[in-house]
Amino acid sequence: MNSILNMSRSLTEFIGECTLIAGDAARRIWSRPVEIAETLNQMAFVGVASVPIVALTGFFSGAVISLYLSSFLQQYGATQFLGATVGLTVIREIGPVIAGIMVSARCGSAMAAQIGTMAVTEQIDALRMLSVHPTNYLVIPRILAGMLMLPVLTLVSMWAGITGGLLVAMNDGIPYQVFMQSFQQFATPADLWKGLLKAPIFGIIVAIVACQQGLRTKEGAVGVGRATTNSVVISMVLVYVANFLMASLLFK
Repeated sequence: MNSILNMSRSLTEFIGECTLIAGDAARRIWSRPVEIAETLNQMAFVGVASVPIVALTGFFSGAVISLYLSSFLQQYGATQFLGATVGLTVIREIGPVIAGIMVSARCGSAMAAQIGTMAVTEQIDALRMLSVHPTNYLVIPRILAGMLMLPVLTLVSMWAGITGGLLVAMNDGIPYQVFMQSFQQFATPADLWKGLLKAPIFGIIVAIVACQQGLRTKEGAVGVGRATTNSVVISMVLVYVANFLMASLLFK
């Protein structure tokens, strides 16, 4: 009974803190000082620096899907649908989710660790003493970076996934023209835009969870490690939950 009460209290605190952080960021986003330099630094960290790992994971995700489907569809003489199946899967699901998961693992953990270290060493209190609000300097640049750069990373993941699927299909004897014709026939611009629509939501989730875990960090180095782990685990779970809810709304 006590464990259930503790879990309920922790969940309530988490939701409340995330709501307060998001609300304060929305209220202060246009207030001065506008941290343009910090926002650009975070965009470079979240976006440019994450391209290789997102492209690599997206490539092999599309490749393994094509690997399974090509042998299956060949048994039934339906290889003409391989391009559509791989392409729609990558555009609708694999591309956005891989980008969100990789940013959560790579960037969300770093955000939580950085803010957590600042919290336990009282640097956030020092910011307040200097009349620099932590939301303006720490939270808003990270939210903007996640929201703006996740769509770009999603496009990279989509391209890499389709490329990986195409190369595997060609290796299994399916011509390039057959794969691409199938993809172009069944995939529509609406599928692309709906897939991209998920990306900013994932970016906001990762950034808010990382900031929330970082700002509430206590107990020195142990607390920083705990905040980093919690940030990755929670944001990954929420990315999958948000993906299911948005898929139900967009593609059903």
